[in-house]
Formats: sequence, structure tokens, C-alpha cells
Amino acid sequence: MVEYSASKPLLVVLAGVIGLLALAIPARDLRLGLPSFASQPSDTTQHKSYDLLSEGFGPGFNATLIAVVHTEGIPAAERTTTVAELRRTPAADPGVAAVAQPVSNSDATLTVVAVVPKTGPDAQATTDLVHRLRENAPEVAKAGGTLYIAGATAAGIDVSSKLFGALPLFVAVIVILALILLTIAFRSLLVPLKAALGFLLSIAASLGATVWVFQQGHLNGLLHIPSAGPVTSFLPVLLIGVLFGLAMDYEVFLVSRMREHYEHTGDAAGAVTRGVASSGRVVSAAALIMAAVFGGFVFNNDPIIKSIGFALAFGVLIDAFVVRMTLVPAVMALLGRRAWGLPRPLDRITPDVDIEGAKLPPRATAAVPQTADRKALAAPSGATADTPEHQGPGAAAGA
Repeated sequence: MVEYSASKPLLVVLAGVIGLLALAIPARDLRLGLPSFASQPSDTTQHKSYDLLSEGFGPGFNATLIAVVHTEGIPAAERTTTVAELRRTPAADPGVAAVAQPVSNSDATLTVVAVVPKTGPDAQATTDLVHRLRENAPEVAKAGGTLYIAGATAAGIDVSSKLFGALPLFVAVIVILALILLTIAFRSLLVPLKAALGFLLSIAASLGATVWVFQQGHLNGLLHIPSAGPVTSFLPVLLIGVLFGLAMDYEVFLVSRMREHYEHTGDAAGAVTRGVASSGRVVSAAALIMAAVFGGFVFNNDPIIKSIGFALAFGVLIDAFVVRMTLVPAVMALLGRRAWGLPRPLDRITPDVDIEGAKLPPRATAAVPQTADRKALAAPSGATADTPEHQGPGAAAGA
């Protein structure tokens, strides 16, 4: 039996968790958005046009907002006053560079006002300005109208806000499903909890590294990133979905071998060694292949593809080699036999699928009939069933 020292696995767990939490610190400043033309390669026409417009009219010209007022419910005599007041309010805002003259349709039931911020589309100040402008909607509603803040910049802010708000529910759903399925598969409560916590650490570390590089601007020269900006709005959803599937695959590869060894031997410490020895190379090879595939997208010029490739490649390497190949065996060694237990109420309601086949009857050893062919094989060299040596004394006498 392999003996484990309790101190060494504990040190491994502490070092691994602290390291992953340190990588996850930048994720606290995560901002989602759609990258502007400033993040395109500097030799593209999109980036050049962005720079020219910023130099000529200010950075906010690339983030122009459109205030749309539906004035049909406002009395005709009050429409001009309401629109004029609406124009004066954003003009007094410190984050606004300019406000265009209102433009109305033929029957004066719809008015459009262009608002130019002082900051670019990727700035947090522009997002704050959109929220402040929308705070004027109740005042317009009192007069009988409806205020909308639109434009490409406002649409990108809305999409990012919606996706960011859905992330907690998205993570909660997949984690709960994983806990249920892994509990049924391994008939354990601690093993699924460990798998879910490891997955959350991998996600946090991956998002932290992505924010550190693409949002905060580190390693821009090495990765050829022209400008730092918010993380692509749908990247966390994609990262969580892909990394969850790969992480649970690696978890099942490792822990199923541990479970199988434990079911047949009852040796919890030896099961950890057997599981890593049996599946460690498979997990390592699979992770390296996936990281190579995702890492190839880092060399793409498109900032969206580049950030997705970096996040996925980094996440796969962290999850496979730090979480699954390092933290999982250390935690299993610390838990010992406790890892394979279920509370009695939960044990009664959990289906026993017996994936390892521990409850199958032992294979019976079939008796081999003594056929003529087997007798011939048992005869001395050079003798056959027809020779006197094989036929016995009586046959020899008869000959």
C-alpha cells in the first residue's frame, strides 16, 4: 500500500489555490464590451479611420450616441419646449463634448438628437454617460413622451450588460447539473464538490489572465495588441461552456480510475496513485492538443479571435495541469476513504449505476474438456495418438 504524508498534499492544495486566486485578482475589474476599431491592427483601414476621426473631432466622435424622443403623446404646443430642455440637459453634462441640433420628422412626432461624448467607445466614462442620459427618461415620460438612447455604442453597452447579468445564473445551472450527475456517477458528495470548486478556480484564473492582458494592456507588444479595451462581451459565456466540458472530461478520466481501484481493493491511497498513473498521460496529451489548437488563434489579427484563443488555451492548461493533475490528487489523498462516502439520506435516494461493475459476480473458470486434440498436445514430443507410446501398454502388446 502507498503511504501518503498529510502535510505534503495540504501544502500542494494551499499553494495551488493561492496561486489560482492570485491569477484571478484582475477579474474583479472585468468590463465587457465589443472592441472598437482602436483594437484593430494599426495598418488596417478601420484603425486608421478611427485615429483620423479622433484627431479631427475628438475621441468621442467614434462613440456618438443618438437620443430619440417619441413626442406623439406630448401636446403640440409643448413639444418644442420639451425637446429644447432635453437638449440642454446633456449639453450641461461634464462627459458630453457636443450636442447637435434636434431633427424632427415631418409631423414632429419623432425627434433625434446626436450626443458626442468626450471619451471613446471603450471607456467606462462613456458607459456611465449612457446611464446618466437614460435617467432623463422619467422626466420626458411625465410630459407624455418616451426617451431612447440608441446608437452602436449604446447597443454594445446594453448587450454586454445583459450578458454580464446572466453569467451568475449560467454558472449556477451548469454547476448544479454537474454536481447531480457526478454524485450519481461516483456515489460521492465530496468528489463532485471538489470538481465544481476546481472548475470555478479555473474560470476565475482564466478570466483574470484575460483581463490582465487585453483589458489592462499588459503584454500588448508581445501579443501585437494595438489598444487595450473591454473584454469581448460573449467571451465569458464561451469560455465557461467550453472549459466546463473539458474540465469535467478530465475529471471523469482521473476519478473513474480511482473509483474503480477503490471499489475492487478498498485502498483509498493506492486508488489515487492508480488513477493518476492510468489516466494522467491521457489527460496531459488531450490538454496539450486542445491548448495547441486554441493557442493558434492567438496569432490571428482580429482582436476578438485573439482574446478567445488566449482565454481558452490558458484555461485548458490551468485546468488540466494545475487543477486536475495537481490539486485533484492532493485533495483525494487528504480525504482518503471519506471521499467515497454519501450521507445516509442522500445515499437512499441516489441511483446506484455501478459504473465500475463492482457488484458483478466473479467470472467463473470454465473447465477445459479433454478432447483428442488436447490429449495430442499433452503427448511426448514425436508421439501422436496413433503411436504405440500414446496408445498405452495394451496397444503396444498387440502390435
